[in-house]
Amino acid sequence: MHGRRRLLRAAITSVVSVIAVSSGLVAVSTGQAMPESGARWTAAHDGEPAYPNVAIEWDVPITMSDGTVLKGNVYRPADAAGRPISEPTPTIVNLTPYSKLLSNIADSAMSIPILSDVVLGALRDFDLSGLGLGGITELTKALPAGLGRTFSVDRKLVRAGYTQVVVDVRGTGFSQGQWQVFGEREQRDGVEVIDWAARQPWSNGSIGMSGVSYSAINQLQTAERKPAALKAIFPIVPGSDLLRDIAATGGGIGVGFLPMWLLGVNGTKLVPNVQSLLNGNFDARWLADRAADPLTFFNVLLAALTVPSIEEIPDFMRDVLDDTSPIRTAWLGDPRRIDIPTFVYGGWHDIFTYSSPRVFDAVQVPAGQKKLVMGDTYHLTTGSGMGAAGGPPRLDVLQRAWFDKWLKGIDNGIEEFPDVTLWQQGGAWTSTTEFPRPGMEYRRLYLDAAVSGTARSVHDGSLSAAPGPPARLTVAPGLTGLCSRDGATGTAGMTAALDVCAKDNRVNELNGLTFTTAPVVAPTQISGPIAVHLNTVLDATDGYWAVTVNDVAPDGRSTVWTSGQLQASLRAVDESKALRSPNGDYTDPYPILTLASRQPLVPGEPTIVDIGLPATDGILHPGHRLRVDIFALNAPRGLPLRPLLNASDLKPQHLELDPDRPSWVNIPVSGKSGW
Repeated sequence: MHGRRRLLRAAITSVVSVIAVSSGLVAVSTGQAMPESGARWTAAHDGEPAYPNVAIEWDVPITMSDGTVLKGNVYRPADAAGRPISEPTPTIVNLTPYSKLLSNIADSAMSIPILSDVVLGALRDFDLSGLGLGGITELTKALPAGLGRTFSVDRKLVRAGYTQVVVDVRGTGFSQGQWQVFGEREQRDGVEVIDWAARQPWSNGSIGMSGVSYSAINQLQTAERKPAALKAIFPIVPGSDLLRDIAATGGGIGVGFLPMWLLGVNGTKLVPNVQSLLNGNFDARWLADRAADPLTFFNVLLAALTVPSIEEIPDFMRDVLDDTSPIRTAWLGDPRRIDIPTFVYGGWHDIFTYSSPRVFDAVQVPAGQKKLVMGDTYHLTTGSGMGAAGGPPRLDVLQRAWFDKWLKGIDNGIEEFPDVTLWQQGGAWTSTTEFPRPGMEYRRLYLDAAVSGTARSVHDGSLSAAPGPPARLTVAPGLTGLCSRDGATGTAGMTAALDVCAKDNRVNELNGLTFTTAPVVAPTQISGPIAVHLNTVLDATDGYWAVTVNDVAPDGRSTVWTSGQLQASLRAVDESKALRSPNGDYTDPYPILTLASRQPLVPGEPTIVDIGLPATDGILHPGHRLRVDIFALNAPRGLPLRPLLNASDLKPQHLELDPDRPSWVNIPVSGKSGW
């Protein structure tokens, strides 16, 4: 069997390789051995299973305290005859809004004997970067990196002696109720599902949680409530501050992601349980709940995009713009309450980049019981590069090792895995003891109108150690952000296919202001959150600012490392949550983002705007430069609320470079940059 699998995989890979290489456009990569511990964990996960089969119990009813019935599929280890084993096992819970039917379809596709491993192997070796389609390559490498198994069901994990339970979130899939989009009642459901799983005869009472994105967020929310049976979690691309992560980053609506996401969840929740129709036990309560709320949250999205004035904003939308409302308080987590082993995976260009490192920093556990891996990935390419030469093990391998340690007590050394593993942008995979890296020193670099001679932009300015002479620079709103890394982030990576957009910001810079340093003279590390302080002037009562921080190569390529955005009238900072560096400058100017805190601008009057950028990590090599780009719009990553868009009139915006009120970037640096 194993010999035939190797032969078939080799044949498919060879066919793909011959076609690609003969075209002269595609490279096929070869790997090297991964570190010893990673190889050992991989061998354990991919080796001979403890149990040969998986038994599935479909649509198990789980009744919540308010009478609402959720539905879950239970996957249990089984013997050669397909009978579930009698001894109880540790249990892994996944709460999904994407319908466990889809999880089952994905699981079934990955469980086809021989063929699934062959296809995953071929995807791992396939490379379209020679065509300038590196984003497609990164997407194809996500599945072999363990994304599929951690998103749906990992049968290897089940056959290793775990029970896995996949439950439709309230109001989605086949579960009763109305979808709450992370509301308070939905969060209580998480605790009740954990308690239910711990009481079942097939469970030994030791529970873990797994899953990606939504199913990572509800891991954090459940762990914050401390159910006694929950022993460990493995959140992949989690968010914890959902308004600032994606719903309204900097006050701008995430139009590149939210419409398609809401359509996807609302569409799948309307798919009925066909089997129950055939069996004559169709759930009439399910149908009534769907009829009562067929398009959850679409009313808020449509109002945000269409209501023309502040006065006309409906109450249901005002709730989202009020930080004391139930939905806003539910969307803001407090990972400091988490006290169980937590392994976080995030991506530098994910929609939840802001939260992932913050969650790791906040979790309160002893040394060795929390880990952070940050990849060079978008939401849809999560895990890409894992398991490859020089990189960390696959996501599913690390998840198995994590649960083996904290649910089974196996001494496998996972606690000695580096606390922080980072794809260092501009470099390679690295590890460190904390994030940001030790030894960073925050310093100001001032925005200067002096021409750097390095960019084609609306104005090619400089980043300097001291403010330059007075100048006023003007930038107008535009749509070049459609071809940018920020645009790719805002669409979860769907528009990242073209390297000319996602890996080089020069197209976007044609409609922006650029400020660039001299080349660094020695390797220079940047690690941590970044903030930009702008002295602005508007011709209207509102406007929109977007900022990127880039690595500029000697050949001119401008690669975005991190980005931020802010609606000018929503610039008020919550000082109780804002963070500052030792020099007193913001590193995270935490905007309040409410109607009550809105401050319309006075046209023609200089106004300070502080913009935070999610933490990043990178290295500038000798000859490379640091650049700050400034734009007056950031679609599709963010689009102003319609009343605020109307208030801006989409007029050009001005940056007032005044040595008495300078503009700067506050950046964490280590190394002899020569700036």
